[in-house]
This record gives sequence, C-alpha cells and structure tokens, in this order.
Amino acid sequence: MVEIAIAAADRIIRKSSGLRVSEDAAKELAEYLEDVGMKLAGDAALFSKHAKRKTITKDDIKLAIKK
Repeated sequence: MVEIAIAAADRIIRKSSGLRVSEDAAKELAEYLEDVGMKLAGDAALFSKHAKRKTITKDDIKLAIKK
C-alpha cells in the first residue's frame, strides 16, 4: 500500500499540468515518490549514523539529495 496520499499526487499533477488526472496516473506518481523518498531517507540515515547521531537532520536529507 502506498503511504503517500493519492489525492496529493493528483494535486501535484494537476497543479503542474492543468490537466485532468486518472486515478492510475496519480497512484503511479505516489508509488514513484514513495520509492524515491525511501531511498533518500535510507541514505540520510547512513549519514546520520556516520555522524554518530540518532536523529536525521535537514542537512542529512540535503546531502542525500545531492548524492
């Protein structure tokens, strides 16, 4: 099951395109965004652990995005 709301993915597509959006398209975007988010969060967790912290910070996320 997708953690990111399909309605949120629908709004992102509509806002960027001005077009109507099928439920399948919104679901596909939500799944993709979740996959990317999981990978980024995993990388950020590694950066946090490397810094001997138990908290992922904004800087960890930014570093994961740059990676």
